Amino acid sequence: MHTSERVKGFAGKRVILIDRAMSEVLDQGPFFHGTKADLRVGDLLTAGFPSNYRPEVLMNHIYFTALRDGAGLAAELAPGDGAPRVYIVEPTGSFEDDPNVTDKKFPGNPTRSFRSTDPLRIVGEDTNWARLTPEELQVWRDRLAAIRADERAEIIN
Repeated sequence: MHTSERVKGFAGKRVILIDRAMSEVLDQGPFFHGTKADLRVGDLLTAGFPSNYRPEVLMNHIYFTALRDGAGLAAELAPGDGAPRVYIVEPTGSFEDDPNVTDKKFPGNPTRSFRSTDPLRIVGEDTNWARLTPEELQVWRDRLAAIRADERAEIIN
């Protein structure tokens, strides 16, 4: 969305002013995505896969974060038998704050979590993320099991 106004100093010419809310950069990154998939630089991650939290829901977005360890947590909790991996990703289009964790559970976006309907491009792999202990991992798995069992739990897709 933009507005057009006459601005002093521009000889009465029309100047397009972009709405601050529409042009504000959400985060500069770098960005990360955690998964158990074995991917290569240049591969694209896309929406349309089952949710890690509600497998019966096909997701309309691909999710990512600017927090390396947050992506590591997602990698460790992701379904599959592969090794957990954290990839450095680059959005190929627009993205928004993840409404599943922003303002719904925490004011603002302290988790620096985002989502996009456009693909994410793999630009590298990051192996310097904090691994969970088996006990910590079990706590998170128990939390996910409780979410899956709660019929009121909702994913904003």
